[in-house]
Amino acid sequence: MLAGLALPIAAGLAGTLAPAVSGQGFATLGQWPGLPRALALSVGTGLISTLAALAITVLMIAALHDRPGFVAFRRALSPLLALPHAAAALGLAFLVAPSGWLVRLISPWATGWNTPPDLLILNDPMGIALTLGLVAKEVPFLMLMALAILPQTDIARRGQIAASLGYGRVMGLVLSTLPALYKGLRLPVFAVLAYGMTNVDMAMILGPTLPPSLAVQITDWMGAPSLQHLSTAAAGALVQLALVAATLALWLGAERVLAPLIPVLAAAGLRARALDAPMAVLAGVMAGLIALGLFAGMTGLALWSFAGLWQFPDALPETLSLKTWTKAAPDLAEQSATTLAIALAASFGALALALAALEAEARQGRPIGAVWLIYLPLIMPQVAFLPGLQVMALHLGAKGSAATVAAAHLIFVLPYVWLSLAPAFRGWDGRIGLTAAAMGTKPARIFWRLRLPMLLAPVLTALSVGVAVSVGQYLPTLMLGGGRVETLTTEAVALSSGGDRRLIGATALLQMALPALGFALAMGLPRLIFRHRRAMLAERSAA
Repeated sequence: MLAGLALPIAAGLAGTLAPAVSGQGFATLGQWPGLPRALALSVGTGLISTLAALAITVLMIAALHDRPGFVAFRRALSPLLALPHAAAALGLAFLVAPSGWLVRLISPWATGWNTPPDLLILNDPMGIALTLGLVAKEVPFLMLMALAILPQTDIARRGQIAASLGYGRVMGLVLSTLPALYKGLRLPVFAVLAYGMTNVDMAMILGPTLPPSLAVQITDWMGAPSLQHLSTAAAGALVQLALVAATLALWLGAERVLAPLIPVLAAAGLRARALDAPMAVLAGVMAGLIALGLFAGMTGLALWSFAGLWQFPDALPETLSLKTWTKAAPDLAEQSATTLAIALAASFGALALALAALEAEARQGRPIGAVWLIYLPLIMPQVAFLPGLQVMALHLGAKGSAATVAAAHLIFVLPYVWLSLAPAFRGWDGRIGLTAAAMGTKPARIFWRLRLPMLLAPVLTALSVGVAVSVGQYLPTLMLGGGRVETLTTEAVALSSGGDRRLIGATALLQMALPALGFALAMGLPRLIFRHRRAMLAERSAA
C-alpha cells in the first residue's frame, strides 16, 4: 500500500525533473512577467484560507461542541463533504456573482439595479473569492478530522477541570485541549494548506485570471499544443513544490514561536468568561454562513438546470423546463458512466489495499511503519508530480485511457479511504476474534465471516468517501486522460468559462448526486441488512 503511494509520486517527480533541467525551463519561467504575482497568489490564498478554516474550526468546537446547534452542523457534514470542490465553487459562483442569486434577491427593490452591476466579485485580482470558497469547503473537512480526534483529547474532563478553575469555555479549551487537538490536526492542516496553494479547479472558477495562480498557469502550459512549454511547465512544477515546502517550513516555524505562548497565557490567569457569549454567536454565524452558503449554492445549481426563462433581476425563473436535461442527456449519461466507473475502480482498489494492510497489521500485532507516507499524496502538490506521470504515460502509450486515469485517482483516493476505515478497523473488539481462534477458526475465516461483516458500515462509508474523492478529481483526469477521458468534473470546469448556466447546473448537479448516492447507500444498506439485529444497529450508530 505504501509503495502504491510513494512510487508513483517518486516516478512523477523524476519525470518532472528531467524536462525541467534538460531544457530552458527555468530561464523561460523567470521571464514570465506574471511569476511574482502568481507566487504571491498561491501563498496568500493558501495561508489565509488555512488559517481562517483552522480558526473557525477551533472556535466552533470551543463554543458549540456540546450544544444543540452543533448537532445540526454535524449532521450536515456528510453532504458538505460529499460536495466536490468544483461543484462547490460553481454553486458559490452562481450565488455571489453580479448576476447571482444574492443580488437577484435584493434587486431592484433594495439596490435599484435592473441590470447586473459592474462589480468584480469573481476572479478578483486579490483572490478574495477563491479564499472564501476554500474556507467554506475546508472547514467541514477539518471539523470532521477534529471530531475524530476529540475523544482522544479527553475534552469533557479537561473542560470540567478548566470550568472548575473559573475559565470560560473558549479560554478553557485553548489552554487545556487545543495543544492535544492541534497535534492530531497537524497533518490534515498541512493537507489543507498544500491544497489551498496548488488547487486548480476552484482557482479556475473563482480565482484571478491575469495572471492566474501558478498551479493554473502550469496546467495551461501542460495543455498547450506545442511541446515548447513542457520544460517551462516542469520548471514551474518544481518551483511550486519548493514554494509549498517553504510555506510548510514557515508554518512549522510559527508553531515553535506560538507554542510557548499557551503556558504564558495560562500563567497570566485570564479566565475570559465574558468572551463565551460573543464567541458562541460568532461561531454560530460562521457555521450557519458556511452551511447555508454551500446548500444555497447547490440549490441554485439545481434550479438553473431546470430553469426556462430567467431574466435579471427576477429572483426565480418564470418557467421550469426539462429542455436542458433532454438535450444534454446522451452526453451527461456517458460522462456520468465514465465518472462512476473510474470512481468505483479506484475506490474498490483503495479499499482492497487498505483492508489488506490493516488485516496484516492486526495479525502481526504491530502498527504499519512509515504511516506518514499515507499523507504524502495529500501534502505533495498534484501539479508537482502529475506532469511527470503524464510524460511517462505518454512514453508508455498509456495516456488517454480510463484505466490510467483510475490508477492515478487511486493515489489520491487511498489516503482518504485509509483515514476513514483505520479507526473503526483498529477499534474492533479483538476478543471476538480471540474467541473464534480458540475454537480453531483460521485468521482468514475470522476476517471474512466476523470482522468484515461487523465492519460493514465503516467499510461502506470508506468506499463512499473514496467515490466522492474520485468524482472530484480534476487535474489527474485532465493530465492522464489527455482530454480524451471526459468526466463530470472536467466537463463542469470546462463549462465554467462559458455562459450556459443551465448546462453547468445540470453537470454540477450530477457531479453532486453521485457522491450523495454513495453516502446514502452507505447509511441505508447496513440499516437494511441489520434490521433484525439491534446490537449491530447500535454499533453502526455509535460508529
